[in-house]
Amino acid sequence: MIRLGIIYGGISTEHEVSQMSAKSIMDNLDKEKYDVQEIYINKYGKWCEKTEKGEIEEIYNLIWKLKELDVVIPVLHGMGGEDGTIQGLLETLQVKYVGCGVFSSSASMDKMYTKVIFEKAGIPQAPYVCIKKKDETYMIINEIFEEEDFEIGKIVSKLKYPMFVKPSNSGSSIGITKVTNNDELKQAIEYASRYDFKILIEQGIDAREVECGILDGKEVQASTVGEIKLDGGFYDYDSKYNMPDPQIVIPAEIEEDKIEEVRTLAKKAFKAIDGKGLARIDFFIEKETNKVYINEINTMPGFTNNSMYPKLFEAEGISYSELLDRLIENAL
Repeated sequence: MIRLGIIYGGISTEHEVSQMSAKSIMDNLDKEKYDVQEIYINKYGKWCEKTEKGEIEEIYNLIWKLKELDVVIPVLHGMGGEDGTIQGLLETLQVKYVGCGVFSSSASMDKMYTKVIFEKAGIPQAPYVCIKKKDETYMIINEIFEEEDFEIGKIVSKLKYPMFVKPSNSGSSIGITKVTNNDELKQAIEYASRYDFKILIEQGIDAREVECGILDGKEVQASTVGEIKLDGGFYDYDSKYNMPDPQIVIPAEIEEDKIEEVRTLAKKAFKAIDGKGLARIDFFIEKETNKVYINEINTMPGFTNNSMYPKLFEAEGISYSELLDRLIENAL
């Protein structure tokens, strides 16, 4: 049997999402193939393991624990897990793992630098402004990474309302606010700064939201495209994880050539960040122009039973269990 470690929990704001993803993964693993070792990181960064009796005990020799495993799935979302830090630890210990490497994980986690890579790759995206918080003041970071004095007027001269204000390093739509005026913009910047000192402000687009999964093996395989159906608002944390029946349509009800365009751009984005293993890439299709814009890339997408990534490949005829087998096989 393959000694498989499932690392979950973590110190990020997506701790609970990670727990849900890990439970779904463990429920769908072939128990005859894998000797599953649960490794739980609590919210304070303490590493623990689940014993045969179902008890949680602290791991005192973490290096030995990890090195005795054949392969690991780091089911960690957000900071401290999806940002290259866990990947760096596993690389140092020469432990095989599912998913993207150190660079692609860290670059994809930081929305500001992902934007730079996508620009270089020629992938269309919404106009944006980056700002940084220094002590109690904010600075605008211009196109050549120079710092400028922060003024709301500079932002509204470049972007139109509505806008979306996001922490540069966050996931599951945590810390994101849609704003329609200057007062809301100021409040949203302050709110986003609770989660990261770098903040991204994006031009809002009246668009359909679609997503595409990537499975990387001998070649990069893009799934069909799924669509998130929203009744106003945007696809926030509550919509993703607390709605009993999220409005997900697979395949998306769009033209076939548009599906192929999204799939092509998804593979291009994955290669641009030097991705490995898997990713889910999110796009907007502007309603007025039908133009496709990339939104973001997720190097360890949600794996709950309601999550888009496993559902996309299920539509391709790859069951949840088979998808896990392929990811583990590719990592090995």
